[in-house]
Amino acid sequence: MQTIEIHGKKFITSIPRTSIENEVKRVAAEINRDYKGKRPLLLGVLNGAFMFVADLMRNLDIECEISFVKMSSYAGTTTTGAVKQLLGLNESIEGRDVIIVEDIVDTGLTMQSMLETLKGYNPASINIASLFLKPARLKVPIDVKYSAFTIPDRFIVGYGLDYDGLGRNLPDIYDAAE
Repeated sequence: MQTIEIHGKKFITSIPRTSIENEVKRVAAEINRDYKGKRPLLLGVLNGAFMFVADLMRNLDIECEISFVKMSSYAGTTTTGAVKQLLGLNESIEGRDVIIVEDIVDTGLTMQSMLETLKGYNPASINIASLFLKPARLKVPIDVKYSAFTIPDRFIVGYGLDYDGLGRNLPDIYDAAE
């Protein structure tokens, strides 16, 4: 196991890039199956989901489009509980099948806010694809149709996820050391 340090905090490798690649391919296969003959819009949530959405798109063989929004509820290693929409949707999603691509569903508050906002634009359907799901932290019920990993309540970095802006470029996932 590799140990790294970010902002004075130690992290230990927990999920190697090969496992991430395999799970992204599995999620893509499920989306390929479910959206065959359709043209969904993948809505990537910045900044954390950029690596996941890029790899996911590379593994999709259906016609699809992509756009990005930016929402946040984190400060450091903890959620603030206050969801802030930073950048909005620039195209119409009315009558479209939308797949929100998120890095991690933690409390579910950000996703709940995003779902409420998107439903107001009358899409045909909305589903969620998340790299990570933390069921123990959920404060609201969220249906994540496509989840690569279900993880316990731990702080992680790598593969797009950061600790105060650093660590997104790491190809593996690292757990905060105790």
